[in-house]
Amino acid sequence: MTMQKQLVFWGGFFLISFLILWLFRGILLPFVVGMALAYLLDPAADLLEKWKFNRFWATSVVMSVMLAVVILAFFLLVPSIVQQAIGLAQGLPGYINQLQSVVSEKVPDLYEWLGEERAAQFENGLAEMLAGGINILGNFTAQVMQSGLTIINLMALLIVTPVVAFYLLLDWDGMTKQIDRLLPRDHREEIRGVMRDMDGAMAAVIRGQGSVILLLAAFYGISLTLAGLNFGLAIGVTAGLLSFIPYVGFLVGIVLSTGVAIVQHWPDGLQIGIIVGIFLIGQFIEGNILYPKLVGSSIGVHPVWLMFALFAVSTIFGFVGLLLAVPMVALLGVLVRFGIKKYTSGQLYLGEGGVSEPDAKAE
Repeated sequence: MTMQKQLVFWGGFFLISFLILWLFRGILLPFVVGMALAYLLDPAADLLEKWKFNRFWATSVVMSVMLAVVILAFFLLVPSIVQQAIGLAQGLPGYINQLQSVVSEKVPDLYEWLGEERAAQFENGLAEMLAGGINILGNFTAQVMQSGLTIINLMALLIVTPVVAFYLLLDWDGMTKQIDRLLPRDHREEIRGVMRDMDGAMAAVIRGQGSVILLLAAFYGISLTLAGLNFGLAIGVTAGLLSFIPYVGFLVGIVLSTGVAIVQHWPDGLQIGIIVGIFLIGQFIEGNILYPKLVGSSIGVHPVWLMFALFAVSTIFGFVGLLLAVPMVALLGVLVRFGIKKYTSGQLYLGEGGVSEPDAKAE
């Protein structure tokens, strides 16, 4: 098969796959989550197989432990988080008014320090930022609701997802072997190399970044609660869960928590500084410890492209798009790097002489 035919074939394959995803976007959520769970739990099932469990019992044990953890977390944490989130949403307008009152009290000092024009710009900018934050939260909530997260779909998620995850996990090794057998023989090793890179990228996204998100949610939630911040658990968990979008989780968390801390503790600067310090420490841990150790450079996508993909895919697929965007852009990054490698080693790039750049410099 010529290169042109290969491009047509693979281009058509991805286009059809995209159209299928778009057509069935309304029912994808339990299947996407189930597939992610199966991929996440496959190493644990493989480990149990090495300990002389057959695949069925290994899958049953892993799924049982996972369900027990989820149910325990649901009954212990979710009610408190939901209660705090509702309280925060209801009290947010009042907090904003109180925060503006605090700022207004300091306006004379601001006028003296910054000058009248700059102080007015600061006050207007603060009001616009707060209003914009409310609009973002409102639009995000509306988008989630419009994505089909109704009671019926939530029940489908809770019932269908474990079933999908169980059967995918049970047949995971068989499916991967079948896919390997169907690879074109002339290009089998090359495609295997690309698929290994894809597996590394997916492991970084689902296992690595998933671990980072959960650890940050736990760190922020526990730290803000121990610091005595009102709604600290809800704000911390939200900031951690949103950390898969570059800088968004940190910004949402620090803006909300700082605003609540100012209203709650003003003029106690120490308490406000502790809240700000928690997020600065969390950002340092994420950027210098968690992300390099658990995710590394396997995703290989610039944060700007990642944010663009998140907004673009979520616009097309709704809430499911938020779950699909990062894995899709990670896989696309692998394919783009492979395409660039093929292009720079081919005649179209090298020309008739066929001499690569390093060879040309050597001459």
